[in-house]
Amino acid sequence: MSLAGTISTPQKWPSRQVVVSVVVLAAVLVALAVIAPNFFRYGNIINVLLQASLLGILAIGMAVVMIVGGIDLSLPANMAMSAVLGALYMKATGDWTVGPLIMIGAGVAIGAVNGFAVGRLKMIPFVVTLAMMTMVSGATVWMTNSLSISQLPETFVDIFGARPILKIPVTVLIVAGLGFVLTTLMRSSIVGRWAYAVGINEKAARVARIPIARVVLGSYVFSGLMAGLAAILVTARLGAASANMGNDGMVLDIVSACVVGGVSIYGGSGRVFGALFGALLITVLSNAMNLMGVSFYFSLVIKGAVIIAFVAADRRSGGRS
Repeated sequence: MSLAGTISTPQKWPSRQVVVSVVVLAAVLVALAVIAPNFFRYGNIINVLLQASLLGILAIGMAVVMIVGGIDLSLPANMAMSAVLGALYMKATGDWTVGPLIMIGAGVAIGAVNGFAVGRLKMIPFVVTLAMMTMVSGATVWMTNSLSISQLPETFVDIFGARPILKIPVTVLIVAGLGFVLTTLMRSSIVGRWAYAVGINEKAARVARIPIARVVLGSYVFSGLMAGLAAILVTARLGAASANMGNDGMVLDIVSACVVGGVSIYGGSGRVFGALFGALLITVLSNAMNLMGVSFYFSLVIKGAVIIAFVAADRRSGGRS
């Protein structure tokens, strides 16, 4: 592979996986129109978009890390701890202005630790983020005694839980804007091209004098930033924060959203907007299975099978090549 190819524009989008995802989504929607026509009520559609957006924020962070060639299993736990720290401060002081900053700061700090371990110390991303997930989850449960932190300032809930346009939640608008901006930046900016180059071929990127350690560190810091932002928006939606916000099952949904949205598990391929589309598909699929009475545990089996199928398709289409 030439150095010019390493830093060239990423492969054409939409990918085969995204096309298949569109077909699957269309089939699910047709099935819902027959089985559960109430699904298409305006209020329910808005709620589905809200759920997809909250998943989508974390999927954005995961997508950037996966494009660089890593993975961040600690995202849900990071979100939960960040939310709890900010909520504890707001409940103790009644000051809503600093709480969001604490959530963002905590998320970025955890992401930076992950990034330093992977980028500078050359540790394995799966092991590092799995260990971080375990530590952060345990610390969050210990801080809260498994209780919710409620009675938060009303101003905080009103601002970040607002529905300013046609009852569309501010979360949906924020995520849509983030998806558009980040997709453009990842495709057109030099930093975005560096990220794809590192994911495609780290050795070639090193020869091209791309600062690999900084790119990897930056991807995990950004992932942590998304966890902090998700902490703000989820806490505002629920009016409370707890360790249960970051349950282990969320990792499966986040990875599923990225994979079905065309983000390669092997690195160097995919779009942030694809991850958002994947989040929408996973959310609609989860709602459809719930409406059809599919048990929670069997739904996990289905989601796991979806990941395996799309990873296999990704591998057949060339993976990192």
